[in-house]
Amino acid sequence: MKHRRWFQLGANDEGSSLVETALLTPALLLMMLAVVDFGRAYYLAMEVAGAAHAGAEYGVQNPADTTGIKAAATSDAPNVPNLAVTTPAYGCECSDGTSYSANCSSTPSCTTNYVYRIDVQTSAAYKPLFPWPGIPSNLNLSSSASMRSGGN
Repeated sequence: MKHRRWFQLGANDEGSSLVETALLTPALLLMMLAVVDFGRAYYLAMEVAGAAHAGAEYGVQNPADTTGIKAAATSDAPNVPNLAVTTPAYGCECSDGTSYSANCSSTPSCTTNYVYRIDVQTSAAYKPLFPWPGIPSNLNLSSSASMRSGGN
């Protein structure tokens, strides 16, 4: 008779799903917080890269307008706080990439034609929502874009 009671006692599983939920909820919430936090960092990294690309596109059309290049990069990423755009670099480069002249006052000696090149660098700081172990409290997200346009 005693064996039968122990068997019946082990067969009763009422409330086990509640215990499992209580044990797994903190782990699931932590994983969801990590996904949200790293997703925000990835989104900001894409915005910083897009801003550099937008500045380079504007710079190819208006190479002398450095304030316009910075404004184009900044306006492309309005959701990025503290976006920094360095002074763009404009120069001439051989179309095959062998030689580069920083300011186009003297064109590079090329066996082929030369092209104009603009370099734009952007950066922003990201502070995670939660202090993750092994990850710094501030992350510097930076990107650069180079574009070439026709020369001679």
